[in-house]
Amino acid sequence: MKLLVFTCLSLFVLGSLTYGAFKSAISSPQRNENTVTKTFVDPIENDDSLGNKIVNFGMGLLGTPYVAAGCSKNGFDCSGFVFYVYNNFKIKVPRSSSQFEYFGKEIPISDVKKGDILLFLSPTRNVIGHMGIVTNPKGMESDFIHSTSGREMKVVITSLKKPGYNRRFVKAIRVL
Repeated sequence: MKLLVFTCLSLFVLGSLTYGAFKSAISSPQRNENTVTKTFVDPIENDDSLGNKIVNFGMGLLGTPYVAAGCSKNGFDCSGFVFYVYNNFKIKVPRSSSQFEYFGKEIPISDVKKGDILLFLSPTRNVIGHMGIVTNPKGMESDFIHSTSGREMKVVITSLKKPGYNRRFVKAIRVL
């Protein structure tokens, strides 16, 4: 009987409160011997391990050749690489780097975490033209994995300290 009352009350509470209010309501419950406490966690918002998994998956693609418009293990362009990696985790992101200009949540570079995305200007035009995934968050000295059409012509890890990327850096975004 107590379980039935608890279940009905839980359904009423869930239906009556917004997610944020519900989260607040359960974060500091009054406890007694008969209270069942369950913590609800938004798995994407609070799971740093997802960022680690994204980075580890991307690291498995190091050395994959750069291919213009490529989006497979046979070869990637920069946005094809990010698209492929995130898609592996069923996370929808745009396919083109220019479509990232207003996508995700902009975050200060000092707050980046593994799995966040860095956006850069094109080397030849004043538009978003390159991107990579943060592998080692250290603000403006963060490392990121990306598919480069530069000298290496493959998926590599680069430091944001590198002048060619540092001066073209536009912003960091979070989509997790």
